Amino acid sequence: MFTALDAPPDRLDKHEQNFVEKVRNHGWFGTHVFPDGEGPGFAYTTGFWLKFRFPEMIVFSMGQQTAQDTFWTIYHELDAGRRPLVGEPTDALFENVAAVLLPVSLQHYRSHLGWSRWFYGNDEFECLQVAYPDPTGIFPGLRRHPLRPVPHSPT
Repeated sequence: MFTALDAPPDRLDKHEQNFVEKVRNHGWFGTHVFPDGEGPGFAYTTGFWLKFRFPEMIVFSMGQQTAQDTFWTIYHELDAGRRPLVGEPTDALFENVAAVLLPVSLQHYRSHLGWSRWFYGNDEFECLQVAYPDPTGIFPGLRRHPLRPVPHSPT
């Protein structure tokens, strides 16, 4: 699979070089997008698909450090050969609440996964949303609305 890791460094700008170097050194990179007038903040991975053939991850409305820690937890699970189930609640990600991994539709890649799309050079990778329940324990409407932000953050 050809990725940005294969690009000659002199063809990349300094931000692209930094991105590629992080993936090369750590196996993945986390991109964090701050909230704005169009929606909540979110974070996503790049590199899980290449290293593990496991979908990239995206999470909404979560603090940057918590999101990064969550992605590291998933990375270490994958590195140990444990693959989380899609669509099934799991307590392996957070100490105080269950989470569920839900498939992300390709229609959302362009608006939410820019660096991953650049890295892979296409949309031929999978992505899962890390969803967690609201304060009442309900996973609000996520099965009907992939990439719907969750208002409560497990911290």
